[in-house]
Amino acid sequence: MSYFPLRRRQGPTWPDYLASRAAQAQHPLLVDFFTAGTPAAQTPISEVPMVAMDMETTGLDPTRHAIVSIGLVPFDMARIRLAERRYWVVHPPRPLVRESVAFHRITHSEVEYAPDLEAVLPELLEALAGRLVVVHFRHIERPFLDSAVQARLGEGILFPVIDTMSLEARLHRQSLWVRFRRRMGRPPVSIRLHNSRERYGLPTYQGHHALVDALATAELFQAQIAARFTPATPVGQLWS
Repeated sequence: MSYFPLRRRQGPTWPDYLASRAAQAQHPLLVDFFTAGTPAAQTPISEVPMVAMDMETTGLDPTRHAIVSIGLVPFDMARIRLAERRYWVVHPPRPLVRESVAFHRITHSEVEYAPDLEAVLPELLEALAGRLVVVHFRHIERPFLDSAVQARLGEGILFPVIDTMSLEARLHRQSLWVRFRRRMGRPPVSIRLHNSRERYGLPTYQGHHALVDALATAELFQAQIAARFTPATPVGQLWS
């Protein structure tokens, strides 16, 4: 069974939700993960330990597709901790398809003898525990990990994330001025990772590698805070 927190305006905050899951979880890995908790919503972003996460998958639907690689880069607003980076290629329970291989360039031979995700879950969950996860497009990493953990441990996993794509959307897709421009036939500004980084003057990286994209996401978030927020911004204004 998957567990979904109530909307923030109606029910528990993320810290409350993780605490309740810590009390309910059966598997020791999930008990440890949820017990680590998450910062209170009013915590300044400068005081929050974070980890950027990216995944490559066999497709976009977590009910039909699977994870093939995961990259993690721990960081905070002062430093990106590359020495603590993690990267795994895992064997998907569903076969690779030509389109996904062309996209992420992970081949059949690379995944043939790779471990199942269950084998790396202890390391993965330990690296995530107690840190706020930062992603670029939360509708990939969070639901794919939830589905994968559910299949292996019999319990789902949900947690707050900061989505750098959503932060870009607030500025470039959702303002009244942008909506007016759209009605005038102007094309929308791209909020993909590469294009978002360009707007902040960040260097170009080769995309669609989980570890490289995790690093790119950490750098983008630091740039977003520097340009549009402040170190004192409460984390509750940023997470989803």
